Amino acid sequence: MEKRVIIMNFEISSQAYEAFSKVKKMHMSREVKGDQMAVIRHSEDGQHQFEIEDFLDFTGNNKSATGGLIGMLVGILGGPIGILLGWFTGSVIGGTQDVKEVRNAQGVFSFLIDKVSEGSTALLLIADEDDNRPLNQLIMNELGGEITRLDYDDVEEDIKKAQDMAKEKENHSNQEK
Repeated sequence: MEKRVIIMNFEISSQAYEAFSKVKKMHMSREVKGDQMAVIRHSEDGQHQFEIEDFLDFTGNNKSATGGLIGMLVGILGGPIGILLGWFTGSVIGGTQDVKEVRNAQGVFSFLIDKVSEGSTALLLIADEDDNRPLNQLIMNELGGEITRLDYDDVEEDIKKAQDMAKEKENHSNQEK
């Protein structure tokens, strides 16, 4: 069983909500073993904000949308580091050393930004997968969506790098004052 971060995107936003409901039922019938799941939306106002529209913690730990891995991932995308990672790397950052650091930390963030384009809604799921066929059947065959699976440990590592980079940038900004 491998823990994964699964990104599911669709042509029509309402399909992400439909998938949310159906994956929840699949979890209850033990076809999918989820940890957390969220419907996320990428704003279309040019601000490149990611928002969690709906969230579910299957573990019973009552984690909030911001407390788990999904919340951290979306939080980084919506903050200043997300801007650095995704959209304005060359113009926002001055030195070539900083640009190199940002490019090395991009990983999952740039991938997610590419997959969930402006104005789109997607479903994120953290799950242990023995068999990917039930989820593939639902998302690709029934709803016509696309699935991307990322290794949980890789995503966690990219989040840690981005958080470290944010702290370093904040410390550097504070020293300049």
